Amino acid sequence: MVNVTREQLTGYLEDALADSETALVEQALRQSEPLRRQLRGLMEERDRGDHSIGAIWRRQRLTCPSREQLGSYLLEALDPGEQDYVDFHLQTIGCSYCLANLADLKALQEEPPKNVRERRQRFFESSAGFLKVCRETKK
Repeated sequence: MVNVTREQLTGYLEDALADSETALVEQALRQSEPLRRQLRGLMEERDRGDHSIGAIWRRQRLTCPSREQLGSYLLEALDPGEQDYVDFHLQTIGCSYCLANLADLKALQEEPPKNVRERRQRFFESSAGFLKVCRETKK
């Protein structure tokens, strides 16, 4: 059985582990009731509200680039320092939240033009209908 540390369990809860490490933690959790109890204890601590600077920093994702910055990163339109930081955040840190956002943006970028036009038309139609209802209720 794999020896899992408290830090790894915390990383597991925060979805901050690499896929391979997550798999190892999950395997250990399946095999060990004491480890599952430890995980439940960590979850209770987290739910009570850890208000340390580090916990708040992680929960609020203060070091994560915005979705707009990730889009600019894809287009290589950021300042060199910012481009390097986002690259470090994605490649070295491996932030799963930002990697998922980046994958979504890449998928949108590769979407066929016909699908983009249709989606934009649906957004416009739904928004135009919503605005019409708002104007009518104000009269």
